[in-house]
Amino acid sequence: MWSPRWRKAADEGEGDGKAFNSLFGEILDWMLAPLLFLWPISIIVTHNVANSIANQPYDQALAVNVRAIARLVKLEGGQARVNFPAPARLILRADEDDTVYYQVIGFKGELLAGDKDIPPIASPDSVVPDLVMFRDESIAGEEVRVAYQFLQPIDSQPGKLVLLQVAETRNKRSTLASRVVTGVLLPQFAIIPIAVILVWMGLSRGIAPLNNLQRLIRRRRPSDLSPISVSGVPEEVRPLIIAFNEMMARLEENLQAQQRFIADAAHQMRTPLTGLRMQTDLALMETDPTQVHRSLVHISQSAERAGHLINQLLSLARAEASYEKIYAVERVDLESLLRTMLSDFVPRARQKNIDFGLETTEAPLVIDGNPVLLGELLKNLIDNAIKYTPEGGCVTVRTIATERAIVEVEDTGIGVPDSDRERVFERFYRVLGSTESGSGLGLPIVREIAELHRAKVSLIPNPSGKGTIAQVVFPRSRGTADDTDAPLPAAVREQFPPA
Repeated sequence: MWSPRWRKAADEGEGDGKAFNSLFGEILDWMLAPLLFLWPISIIVTHNVANSIANQPYDQALAVNVRAIARLVKLEGGQARVNFPAPARLILRADEDDTVYYQVIGFKGELLAGDKDIPPIASPDSVVPDLVMFRDESIAGEEVRVAYQFLQPIDSQPGKLVLLQVAETRNKRSTLASRVVTGVLLPQFAIIPIAVILVWMGLSRGIAPLNNLQRLIRRRRPSDLSPISVSGVPEEVRPLIIAFNEMMARLEENLQAQQRFIADAAHQMRTPLTGLRMQTDLALMETDPTQVHRSLVHISQSAERAGHLINQLLSLARAEASYEKIYAVERVDLESLLRTMLSDFVPRARQKNIDFGLETTEAPLVIDGNPVLLGELLKNLIDNAIKYTPEGGCVTVRTIATERAIVEVEDTGIGVPDSDRERVFERFYRVLGSTESGSGLGLPIVREIAELHRAKVSLIPNPSGKGTIAQVVFPRSRGTADDTDAPLPAAVREQFPPA
């Protein structure tokens, strides 16, 4: 069976060493394979057609001989007699290329005239007058063509027939058939190589735009991520170029995100590092142990804030990275994830005497996502709630199961004014009047991760009139069994009506 040709990479140092297919070779193979497959079939068909053509004139000659012998047979008084003069026998024997046999069989199967070598044939039930039939036989190991006819006297009983047969070897027929086959096939030996050359030239010209496109891409500067023009590009290649341009646009977005991250990191790290340097210089200048200790406490607090800022920047960089390549998506149970991470916040909540609790649906709440990034999202929401809730306040983390998976973090903190509810998702933006230190990156990280998970994050005023509810609504995992629906708060029902 014909199979496409596979070629290895020209440069073994590139790629993973796996074989790849050539578009030119694939097209050439699939064009030539049917041609080479059909060629033997065409030879067989041509040979059969040539034999049929060669049989027609010689069969007619045999039929003429059979009818000539039939005129020499006399059927009288229930007997058959043959008046076969010598000149007639000489005519039958006069063929220079083939051997001709003839035979006349009487009513009882006796040989009335001719050769006994021709195999007999069974008598039919009915006879069509003057009908000559043909068949192929073998005499002395040599193939022959036999023409035969049955004669029936008008007054004889049914089944009493005279058989006339004339057989001829196939030399002339084979010679004529060979000439026909040769006349047909010889031009093909010239046509097929020409066809291969023309196909090769046509394919070379057809893929020339691909070669031009390759040279255009190779001439580009490494920093040039602008889209490739699709004008003049073959219609079959245009979807590939459009997809390539879309990939370049995504790469440009990633590069811009990296540049923003580097700029933001440099800007934000300058302030705490400058403060650390000044406090260190002041500590070195002090001689009073109490003042030195106080300076060291300030240095420790500044270092902690710088470390928190670095961690936030790294979290933002992870969220902005190419999600499909770095992080694997899997089925994540939000309730299980919350239970495993809430214990990390209990000491901070106790330190501020905060009533810290978890309200769940008591059933798996499964979504499609990455547990590392989801943990970062939940950690930032809970961290903000505890940070901005005063001592003696309350922080509640709850899950709600509907056609969507909802996570809420409710606090009784300082709240967010209506005018700032969207701005707090901007990088480094902080609500005025807050006395707590922060980087202004927590909620931007939350929104970045939520968008990666096709989720929606929003801030809702606490119905109690004090504090905020941070709400994240995720699409449920496909194929997950529906959990028992919990009633939605009014604010949630307004923002996310049932599908």
